[in-house]
Amino acid sequence: MLAIEQGADGVECDVRLSRDGHLVCVHDRRIDRTSNGTGVVSTLSLARLKEFDYGHWHDDPPTSADDLVRRRVAAPSAEPPHRGLLTLDTLLALLVDAGRPIRLFVETKHPTRYAGLVEAKLVAMLARYGLARPPSREESPVVVMSFSSRAIRRVREHAPALPTVLLLARLSSTRRDGSLPPWADITGPGVHLLRRDPDYVARAAERGHATYCWTVDDPDDVALCRRLGVRYVATNAPAATRAALTDRLSDTVAP
Repeated sequence: MLAIEQGADGVECDVRLSRDGHLVCVHDRRIDRTSNGTGVVSTLSLARLKEFDYGHWHDDPPTSADDLVRRRVAAPSAEPPHRGLLTLDTLLALLVDAGRPIRLFVETKHPTRYAGLVEAKLVAMLARYGLARPPSREESPVVVMSFSSRAIRRVREHAPALPTVLLLARLSSTRRDGSLPPWADITGPGVHLLRRDPDYVARAAERGHATYCWTVDDPDDVALCRRLGVRYVATNAPAATRAALTDRLSDTVAP
């Protein structure tokens, strides 16, 4: 909700399957780091996952005793009613009712014991909301992403009209020239890659691929993406990032 209130053009979520086949918005394989529970997402039922508080954050220990005075450690991120488990179904309903177009970037997390079932369930849910067959990829309100090329390929097979992003943590020899497999539309480098190789955005554009860059919070990184012509940026600070953007960088995505 905060991202929407701050004017983000899109929101990003990570999805995993619970033991009983529900798509939940949880980043890590385990819930230990981002909740007050413990366990592997894929081994827990939706009902069990809903028992935990996801508003706690396990901060690193303070560097000095003074830090304990200056800030709270592991402070909740929101009020109790807003600290429960977020399902993809709930998120889709929220965006449909937002009152303005907000693009959803969905990342399927891999590896997982359920493999291709994640993408099949995702496309099926999008179909229930009428989002699996957009008139064109450019007009699609949903973009599907993954670090797994196989996952992106499955999405293309299930829903050919959905735009896809191949996320990149490094530029391999086969990707350095800006090329992507035929089932990927958009390249998704981390901002650390653009710092090292700023010309990559132009090389990808020459091959017909726009750039989605993650995660862009530092003002210098925002300026870099703006200068390079990055199409989408993912950020934890949508209000500040939007304020720093120009028309050359039109979309801000809030994780």
